[in-house]
Amino acid sequence: MARAFIFPGQGAQTIGMGRDLAEAYPEARAVFDEVDEALGERLSSLIWEGEIDTLTLTQNAQPALMATSMAAMRALQAEGIGIDAASYVAGHSLGEYSALTAAGALSVADAARLLRARGLAMQSAVAPGEGAMAAILGLGLEQVRAVAEKAAEGDVVSAANDNDPGQVVVSGTAAAVERAAALAKEAGAKRAVLLPVSAPFHCALMEPAAREMADKLQSVEIAAPNVPLVANVLAEAVDDPARIRGLLIDQICGVVRWRESVEWMVAQGVTEFWEIGAGKALSGMVRRIHREAGVRNIGSAADVSAAKESL
Repeated sequence: MARAFIFPGQGAQTIGMGRDLAEAYPEARAVFDEVDEALGERLSSLIWEGEIDTLTLTQNAQPALMATSMAAMRALQAEGIGIDAASYVAGHSLGEYSALTAAGALSVADAARLLRARGLAMQSAVAPGEGAMAAILGLGLEQVRAVAEKAAEGDVVSAANDNDPGQVVVSGTAAAVERAAALAKEAGAKRAVLLPVSAPFHCALMEPAAREMADKLQSVEIAAPNVPLVANVLAEAVDDPARIRGLLIDQICGVVRWRESVEWMVAQGVTEFWEIGAGKALSGMVRRIHREAGVRNIGSAADVSAAKESL
């Protein structure tokens, strides 16, 4: 049985996530301490006791979700389940940083600082209210691309996340996204839902953030991952550090090719996907992409124990 460890992206955050892992496993608690030290603040207090609106701010949610994923990973390791239990790692958008950290390509401290910088850069790339994102339900990627092209009218709007066979997210200027949502319904979409996001991620409007992250990534050591990374923008595995660095930059404006990434892993023989960290969004996507795939969520101490018993 081949297994992949997958790591969630923004939107999975909740107040209290990872707390019982930290209470049950000193190794998990140490992750939150590492992140607090790297950022020079008690992000762990915000994660466990703060307000959800503050945690949801992009610059907070991104390092917080990585910390929670790595706490779960360290708890697994404490139970004897290391990264070598997986054939591949993959993450959805910011989850790619979690995946690389779990695979030993990035340190926890570097990942936290990079994600804080990434969140700030993505937030500041577009003025508040000027951008938007919408989930188009019931149309495939090529149909959504055609809708976006028609809706653009000189503005920016494009497919941003190809999540599963029935969900593609578009991103761009607010007016163009609204036009795309209306046109998608005319084209047969079941629903077109504007998302409560603070910026239009994964589209050309993020180019200033891509330039800033190119500078940040140059100063950080990236090692060869112990397990190959299935990269968002390629939907196939990579393990060369220089190529990974470039792909992390491309990812800022590029499409998150999650459906294709899962399909690629299935084609390589992966039959089981473990979602490491907060939430269950990726597990639902995996099931819709490949109904026969086994999925498991690792977000609590009880989940870790169940995973150990399953092997």
